Amino acid sequence: MLLASLVFVPFIASLIAALMPQDARNRESWLAAGVAVYGLVVVASLYPAISEGTVLREEFAWLPAQGLHFLLRMDGLAWVFILLVLAIGLLVVLYARYYMSPDDPVPRFFSFLLAFMGSMLGVVLSGNLVQLVVFWELTSLTSFLLIGYWHHRADARRGARMAFTVTATGGLCLLAGVLVLGHIVGSYDLDIVLAAGDLIRADDLYLTALVLIALGALTKSAQFPFHFWLPHAMAAPTPVSSYLHSATMVKAGVFLLVRLWPALSGTPEWTWIIAGAGVCTLLIGAFIAIFQHDLKGLLAYSTISHLGLITVLIGIGTPLAMVAAIFHILNHATFKASLFMAAGIIDHETGTRDMRILGGLRQKLPITATLAIVASAAMAGVPLLNGFLSKEMFFAETLHVGGDRNWWMSTAAIAMGMFSVAYSLRFISIFFGKPAGELPRDPHEPPRWMRFPVELLVLTCLVVGMVPAISIGPVLDLAVSASLREQTPHYDLATWHGWNLPLLMSVIALLGGIALYAVLRWRFNLRERTRAPLLSHFNGAQAYETAMQSLTRAAEWLLRRLGTAKLQPQLFLMMLALLTLPLLLAGAPPEWTILPLEGFDPLFAGVWLIGGACAIAGAWMAKYHRLTALVLVGGTGIVTAATFLWLSAPDLALTQLMVETVTTVLILLGLRWLPPRIEASELQLTVSRTVWIRRTLHMIVAVAGGLALAALTYAVLVHPASDTIADFFLYNALSGGGGSNVVNVLLVDFRSFDTLGEVTVLAIVALTVYALLRRFRPAPDSAEMPPQQRHAFDPASRQSPAEQADSGYLLVAGIYLRLLLPFMGVISVYFFMRGHNLPGGGFVAGLIFAVAILVQYMLAGATWVETHITLRPHRWLGFGLLLACATGLGAWAFGHPFLTTHTAHLDLPLLGELHMPSAFLFDLGVFAVVVGTTMLMLVALAHQSLRAHKKPGEQAADAGLPAANGGML
Repeated sequence: MLLASLVFVPFIASLIAALMPQDARNRESWLAAGVAVYGLVVVASLYPAISEGTVLREEFAWLPAQGLHFLLRMDGLAWVFILLVLAIGLLVVLYARYYMSPDDPVPRFFSFLLAFMGSMLGVVLSGNLVQLVVFWELTSLTSFLLIGYWHHRADARRGARMAFTVTATGGLCLLAGVLVLGHIVGSYDLDIVLAAGDLIRADDLYLTALVLIALGALTKSAQFPFHFWLPHAMAAPTPVSSYLHSATMVKAGVFLLVRLWPALSGTPEWTWIIAGAGVCTLLIGAFIAIFQHDLKGLLAYSTISHLGLITVLIGIGTPLAMVAAIFHILNHATFKASLFMAAGIIDHETGTRDMRILGGLRQKLPITATLAIVASAAMAGVPLLNGFLSKEMFFAETLHVGGDRNWWMSTAAIAMGMFSVAYSLRFISIFFGKPAGELPRDPHEPPRWMRFPVELLVLTCLVVGMVPAISIGPVLDLAVSASLREQTPHYDLATWHGWNLPLLMSVIALLGGIALYAVLRWRFNLRERTRAPLLSHFNGAQAYETAMQSLTRAAEWLLRRLGTAKLQPQLFLMMLALLTLPLLLAGAPPEWTILPLEGFDPLFAGVWLIGGACAIAGAWMAKYHRLTALVLVGGTGIVTAATFLWLSAPDLALTQLMVETVTTVLILLGLRWLPPRIEASELQLTVSRTVWIRRTLHMIVAVAGGLALAALTYAVLVHPASDTIADFFLYNALSGGGGSNVVNVLLVDFRSFDTLGEVTVLAIVALTVYALLRRFRPAPDSAEMPPQQRHAFDPASRQSPAEQADSGYLLVAGIYLRLLLPFMGVISVYFFMRGHNLPGGGFVAGLIFAVAILVQYMLAGATWVETHITLRPHRWLGFGLLLACATGLGAWAFGHPFLTTHTAHLDLPLLGELHMPSAFLFDLGVFAVVVGTTMLMLVALAHQSLRAHKKPGEQAADAGLPAANGGML
């Protein structure tokens, strides 16, 4: 369970952090740091097994029949990436403790950060490709929350939306690619996929899978042409930028390419797609970075360029290129995280990141300046620093691929090296020259522990650059051997390889970069220039905004042409489509459309005639008397329940009866919200011919649609399919689900995941109804209402003495009928306990108990009910959902598929043998959700017309709930 704890502990801590008070700043940072330290301890404890080449796996059955398991897998590559995620994460947490303002909602920040950490660990540890995509999209969602953390700023909201749109769209492409890959291989297990490289490359769908997976990886790593979102993500707090854009989010894309390299590489398509995108990215990002004025903007484009370098190495595809790619991933994380933190310190101390204003900071920030200069030198590839080693390996691989004749990639590599030196000098320039004039703040060195993460990272750059074989060699060997397997090459991590072409290329890039910076500074006046030459005309962000606006305008055009605020035209189009589309698709009438009428029962037909008459009469009476129409509609529900009972479906009949009762009462409460009906004398007595034609047409279409659905239902009943799954459930309900009631076993065992989704939707609907109703004030002050409308809200104002006597009688009867609550509660428990073997279950029991509450409201009154019964609908909902999920996780904890049912037979004194399936707890969760849903809507409906007359405190007292939550929740 160690691997599972690495993934789930950050999510649990995220929930805890979200619940902490605003002033618990130290506790939140200690919590986040504790999670990172725990993960590092676990990773360190697994090093002996990983160093021996062992692949650790933890597998939990999810959908075994579909080949889906929750599978966690750790090899050397995953171990190194987890170490990177947790180590940089720990330093970011320490840095954020001092960077974030006490005025910021710090609990929310650490909650989002921990959730992102868990999502990233899930991506790295996933051993199932579908599962990897789930965590992949979670990183997009949590990064959206982190980038938009300061949501009061327009640039933060824009950057968050842009990043989420691009990366989430790429995630959808990745999902499609994974499905294609799983179809080719026949499995989503990562080990099986990695071993099937020859099979994948020989398949006709290889190019489709490659393009889709490449789109997912390139969008996440901000590769051309999707690079535009990363600079706009710099609106996030600096700790977020340091974490997401150095070691985690943008590295997820290159991690995926490295992970799938054994299965997808080795073809010209791989090289052209991956390396081609990388070459464009490394040149564009490096060139634009030179002309940035924002410190974080410069670092953003330099990040894009270095990610392009890594992508080029992966696209080259040779074993040594892969070694260089993994090596540069580690090196880039260290120097780029330190540079982001240094930029954050400068912003924190001076109040600005504008390089046109900043200057001479070496005098006020000598230690920070020294650290930033060393980190910038590592980014530029200066010898004796870690960036120099991996960049020299990059130069060597471009020479190897180009050979003696093709120098274009080597030329691009030197150009990128020159650009990187130029923008590194541009970053360093703020520490020299004339001191800045008026700054928003008087700068000074930050607190000691805020600077410590930068010091540690810069020290790492120095140590790796000087003694790479000792410092980084063992860690790099783990990742390389796990990725390349039998293709692992021999390589030498040394600071000196003699006089050779790669060294000459490094010298040319270094000296050429210095000369380029001097020329650009003299020729273009970098402090004044606002745009990069040439490339400023190609603005990816503007293209994105234009595309989004075009989509919005297209949607508005469709809405104007096809949309309508009226319900009748929408229903008419839906019914028309129901009638025409099946006929167009089916073609000539098949044999099964001939419906036999054997066994026709006149009594059953008579029941249906009654239901049809109720429906027609209800539609007619809706124009004159709403209460009568509601009663008639309830009659159709009773006929439906009788139909289920006639067809030997007592569970459905009982459920339909209870649903009909609950909905009838809730609609009855809602009737008083409708506007007063216009009197018949005010109606026009003549209707135009056009109106009659329209109504006649609507009636014909409605009747035809109803008959079509009835015929389809009858055809399904009299022509059962030859291959049906019904027999499986009938034969396996008792043995497999531990119950003889097939319907209940189907709901809480065989298809319990569907039921979990349905009750979740039910809870969401209830909360949505509540949120809508608590903002709706349908009842004005009765004193301001016309006399003819006042009776709609004050029935007693128009009661005769006899009616008032009847009201008193009903009040006395209601006092006695309060005893129905415990009686119906017992009935509810009875149907709940018998549901696994006889008609009943949690859903029906919940409805029965809800009816009991409804009866009390109707007969005893809301005030008495809420005075004597504590109603906490939201707690019922939360308890039910948590219990249902806990039941599934409990099966998971014992190594069984999610929501697997197990039955125990207990021999208890007096009671004897007791049949106790674990589905009982799941059914109890369903019961709680149904009761909570009904009570929440009931309380909301019952109190809305009263709340308009009361003060907020009185409104809360009426609902029996805290006034701070709007009188309801």
